[in-house]
Amino acid sequence: MWAYDSVFYQIYPLGFCGAPRTNDGNLQHRIKKVKDWISHIQNLGCNAVYFGPVFDSDAHGYDTRDYSKIDFRLGTNEDFADVCKALHEAGIRVVLDGVFNHVGRGFWAFQDVLKNRGDSPYKDWLYINFDGNDGYQDGLWYEGWEGHYELVKLNLQNPAVVEYLFGCIRKWIDEFEIDGLRLDVAYMLDRNFLRQLRTFTDSCKPDFFLLGEVLGGDYRQTMNEEMCHSVTNYECYKGLYSSFNNLNLFEIVHSLLRQFGPENWTLYRGMHPLSFVDNHDVTRVASILSNKKHLPLIYVLMAGMPGIPCVYYGSEWGATGRKEDGDAALRVCFDMPQENSLTNWVAACAKAHRASDALCNGSFRSLVLQNQYCIFERKSEGDRVLVAVNAGDTAVHVDFDAGAGRARDLLTGEVHDFGGGTELPPYFAALWQIF
Repeated sequence: MWAYDSVFYQIYPLGFCGAPRTNDGNLQHRIKKVKDWISHIQNLGCNAVYFGPVFDSDAHGYDTRDYSKIDFRLGTNEDFADVCKALHEAGIRVVLDGVFNHVGRGFWAFQDVLKNRGDSPYKDWLYINFDGNDGYQDGLWYEGWEGHYELVKLNLQNPAVVEYLFGCIRKWIDEFEIDGLRLDVAYMLDRNFLRQLRTFTDSCKPDFFLLGEVLGGDYRQTMNEEMCHSVTNYECYKGLYSSFNNLNLFEIVHSLLRQFGPENWTLYRGMHPLSFVDNHDVTRVASILSNKKHLPLIYVLMAGMPGIPCVYYGSEWGATGRKEDGDAALRVCFDMPQENSLTNWVAACAKAHRASDALCNGSFRSLVLQNQYCIFERKSEGDRVLVAVNAGDTAVHVDFDAGAGRARDLLTGEVHDFGGGTELPPYFAALWQIF
């Protein structure tokens, strides 16, 4: 699967393009802006873009009106096809947000139910009770996502709904040549629907990638041979930033051991969940880290740990934004990409990850672990990398069996000699590839 050797770049298009927060019906060709960022994405070392919602919606994109056309605020289907073509020509894969659990109130089938009530042929597409009432006083009740009535839950057990959605996916593959889908709230999706979806997309495109949004629990319930290839690794997302904020690297390393370690009870060894330090739903990493000197280090850990790294647009140069200030604070518009020392460092991390089979596909083993510093091994056939991090403000000397004499840092190109022990300077990180 191509995604396992990739580094993703996430864009939330409506915010990225500076679109109005609610659908004004005014056609603007904003999505073309992505083409101006392609060289930046390439320079960053990313070779796949995951787009948030792009289809016609009521407001934020997760309230779809029409799965067949691009949101007016972003442009036309032809505009987006042109963007996808340019990305593909640059060697960048395209993954779209598949929002299949629920739709917006403007969704055409729901509007038909509001108009025709029990006579609507689409009444069984949704979970409707004509004897009740909803928060909008429609004179009927329907199930909304987690009680949000602006998000109308689809009945994914209805074959007509499944047929409709699969027809839309086929259209996206034909029209935009997409390479995969990120499945919104995959933890709530009907499991049989996920199996049908995997079978269908495999038949459309053998290397079609399915990424499920999963918050917790046993990821194997969704990430397996019958459903999703990958899921969002929220356990390690939390472990990454809190390990630095608490100066306790035991948290993230123990999570990685539980998920990928050498023991028989390890949960996800050989699997490739999505690694991230922030996204469109959580506080940006530059705002959540209490010590900004840890910013470069957290990206090294993300690149060095098992999984598929993903960079959220703007965070590569240290953009800030807090969840408590609302989603809009996390989904802002930047006129042009910025480059600074952090941008260059994140690029080095991404390129190092893609250049190493051990970092993409290797096993995980902890070699040295203390509160403020750690060294762990990633190993595959023919490639071995040691990931070293010192989060403290003082240097430490470490004596350990590296199983080798020398290594080259994939980030800087510098040669490291393990003879006589290893010195870890303050706020230091390295990806030592053994040679």
